[in-house]
Amino acid sequence: MGFRIRWKRKRGTNKWYVYTFIADRPLRSLKARIRALTHKTSQWSLASILTQLGQLMRGWANYFRYAVAKHTFSKLDTFTFWRLAHLLRARHGWSWGQLRRHLTSATGRWQIEADGIEFFRIEKVAVTRYSYRGNKIPSPWPTTNPA
Repeated sequence: MGFRIRWKRKRGTNKWYVYTFIADRPLRSLKARIRALTHKTSQWSLASILTQLGQLMRGWANYFRYAVAKHTFSKLDTFTFWRLAHLLRARHGWSWGQLRRHLTSATGRWQIEADGIEFFRIEKVAVTRYSYRGNKIPSPWPTTNPA
């Protein structure tokens, strides 16, 4: 279902664990959808592009947040941000200096927003993995000996 499960040695130890990674196909599919939304000659308004990207990336991140995904989320965030930056440069004919001037906030951080809709940062999604629930699983057998 989009995951790649591997038995690997944990870095720095000799213990082996089962790791769940994001498979290549869903990643390629998401990047293709991001490319389609952020094409340089797109006629969509920036607010609608940010809305659609937010919905797409939020759903994708919530599905894959149980995998080893922090690095993948970070790379996707960078990929999407620069796709939007290139779209805005082409749309407005800005130089890199003008782009930086328009996309930096008062604190000096890069920020893309339009009509109150901000760019959804997928790298901010918390990854929760491998919660051990061995003691919480109810046992189907009685705990006392009836004999």
